[in-house]
Amino acid sequence: MTLALRSASLATLALAALLGACDDGPCETQTLPSRHTLGCRAELAAQAARPLDSSLPGAFTVKTIIDQAHEDEVHFQDTTTYPLHRAFAVAHLGWPEGAPFVDQYYLPQRRFLLGAITYYEGPGVWTYEIAPYDSASAEMIAKSFRLLRGAAWFGGRLQFHPTSEEMRARAQDLPGDIPVITTEEIYDGIDYQPLNLGETVGQVRVLSAADLATEYVGPREIAVLDRVPNDISVVAAIVTEEFQTPLSHVNVLSQQRRTPNMALRDARGRLGGFVGRWVRLRVSAFDWSAEPVTAEEADAWWQTHGPPAVQIPPPDLSRTLLADVDSLGLADVRAYGGKAAHFGELRHIPGVLVRDGFAIPVYYYQQFMQENGFDAEIDALLADPRFQDDGVYRNAALAALRARMRIAPVDPGFEQMLVAKLIAEFPGRRMRFRSSTNAEDLNGFSGAGLYDSESGELDDPLAPVLDAVRKVWSSLWRFRAFEERAYVRIDHHQAMMAILVIPTYVDETANGVAITANLFDPGPGGEDAFYVNAQLGEASVVAPDPGVRSDQFLYFFFHNGQPATYFTRSSLVPAGTTVLTRRELFELGTQLDLVRRHFASLYPRPDGYAQLPMDVEWKRVGSGRQTRIEIKQARPHPGRGR
Repeated sequence: MTLALRSASLATLALAALLGACDDGPCETQTLPSRHTLGCRAELAAQAARPLDSSLPGAFTVKTIIDQAHEDEVHFQDTTTYPLHRAFAVAHLGWPEGAPFVDQYYLPQRRFLLGAITYYEGPGVWTYEIAPYDSASAEMIAKSFRLLRGAAWFGGRLQFHPTSEEMRARAQDLPGDIPVITTEEIYDGIDYQPLNLGETVGQVRVLSAADLATEYVGPREIAVLDRVPNDISVVAAIVTEEFQTPLSHVNVLSQQRRTPNMALRDARGRLGGFVGRWVRLRVSAFDWSAEPVTAEEADAWWQTHGPPAVQIPPPDLSRTLLADVDSLGLADVRAYGGKAAHFGELRHIPGVLVRDGFAIPVYYYQQFMQENGFDAEIDALLADPRFQDDGVYRNAALAALRARMRIAPVDPGFEQMLVAKLIAEFPGRRMRFRSSTNAEDLNGFSGAGLYDSESGELDDPLAPVLDAVRKVWSSLWRFRAFEERAYVRIDHHQAMMAILVIPTYVDETANGVAITANLFDPGPGGEDAFYVNAQLGEASVVAPDPGVRSDQFLYFFFHNGQPATYFTRSSLVPAGTTVLTRRELFELGTQLDLVRRHFASLYPRPDGYAQLPMDVEWKRVGSGRQTRIEIKQARPHPGRGR
């Protein structure tokens, strides 16, 4: 028997698998511009569409309008033809083409009550929802809910779903006959989470995340894991049983590699029948599929779908100055690396808080490699067939190279210049030496997490400055960094390590990562928002410890009231609270807006986004009322899959 797996589709769910009884009367299958009632599954299927926003997958929706100017007439609109309320109102309700429509979300005396009925397939939940920034009062929500409940056959199971924190507070004032369900409750009932979309072909390999420490997984294997790993070599796709944050380290890797990534409850059981077999895996915004292919079909697929080669800017070895960050910008990537160049750009943005620092150019890395003969060692490794063909051997050889680099002598002239710079400009400060190669933080290749950063301080025998420098230099030859460059055919001889040097964060009380776009709804007509992860203290949001969750939310900074929609809450703060206060969130949003505006003029705009999304790391420093948000890093976001 041929084994193939596919998630449920809209058509099958709408016509055959929805729970609950229909009316006994005749059922129509024709799609109409709008219906005043939904009496059966077929009528629902005719009007429904997948929502534009895929933040909660496994759903389909029907946009609703209640026209208060015409005796509260209910419209379940044709959501495929009219995915937005305004288009339907113009075409069928006489709304003037040029008249502003946004007031219908804000005015107390509005003509339309706007919303949507959404069915979430995983938990089997029917919800009534309004836009996160809609300022409708509890009375307006109750009126809409009751009218829609009475007009649909599933009305007895309808629940109100607040889509923002502000709306959640408003929902407390709803009458007792209107049940409420939270985003977290819906999220807990979903069994499929698409992270990076696309198609791949590979052999299925079932492992635990702990196995990755000792087992090599190749670029043509689909890794099916129990939980989200902190790191993984280049693989054809990742499937985890544990749900991920879109900003998790492995998802950033998947986006960078343009390989599919998804979470699936009981993935090892559901895909276990494919172990060792070639499979075509498709990950889409609302469903997934897996079907077997032959080895010949797999080879043919890889011949036409291999990753595109990445061209990195060649290193500039002419510059020897330990450059202040205020003198750096994107034009300095070749000499000072992507991280330092972007850091310099951040320093040029008024209103964005960024620490002072300096950068060590690639010249001194190359000097170190030549004076100690490491460049010749690398040439010999690259020419060794065993090194090229045996992943386990390659890993061991690179580890031995790094160990020798960490104890090799450093040019005395460079050491004297570095020490003098630290004494003169950062006396008594502990410093962070951050990797900054010409093969990271690029538009089209982020290199996130490939290299190491280390701390050091003058006169500290436990963390000498030169040890930190050598560790960062040696991290250019980490196994996964090598594999990542090889996967996209970067010339290893062209990759060199500069170092960004800034004071360490000793007063950090929260940290996080943000994307300056709504990753779930990125199109030109989508809902503009910032996607944010936030966590208490120094706990990682991209590679958390098992069982630790962060705040994950959309911040609708550009909308009235600036609401936030939380998908998960930090497990490190008291229940019912958030990592950031409203003041801190506004401060973060203001700086993210400034960052986005600045880099929009420096990068071309890719299709599907209003502007290039930036991947921003931030810190909250201080405590009590003296906190402030600082930006630590910004780089182009790699975007979604193939």
